[in-house]
Amino acid sequence: MDDKTYQASLPKKSMAAGALFWDENGRILLVNPTYKEPWEIPGGSVETQESPRQACIREIKEELGLDWQPERLLCVDYVSQQPDKLEALIFIFEGGLLDAAAIARLTLPWDELSEFRFCTLAEALTLVNGRLGRRISQCFAYLHGTVTLYLEDGCIL
Repeated sequence: MDDKTYQASLPKKSMAAGALFWDENGRILLVNPTYKEPWEIPGGSVETQESPRQACIREIKEELGLDWQPERLLCVDYVSQQPDKLEALIFIFEGGLLDAAAIARLTLPWDELSEFRFCTLAEALTLVNGRLGRRISQCFAYLHGTVTLYLEDGCIL
């Protein structure tokens, strides 16, 4: 088997990247997609020939209107295949603190996101799906550390 054939035979995984932001009160930024339920953190799919970090920067610009550099990688979550979803790798970066001036500059693409809000962790967990909720919880628990978490379906092994 030549290298090109071998490379084409390798499994493919979907990838996505998002950013965890918070305000001066420690509340988490969530966005409400117009095209699906439930609420999400800013982010989206990693495109072809794009790194997860590059995708995160692009999505922050597209979804929030901010030129922003993520501070560090908080977690990588392997998401197993489901009947309606491909298996995936999800990267969550530390977006960091958004002060009042940065919040005032947020501009949403109204055809993609209807609104944003800052929520306590408890409130956020009622608005997002279970996997994202587990990811957010794990990231917040380790936010002030220096580790990058490895998760499977939102859980530390």
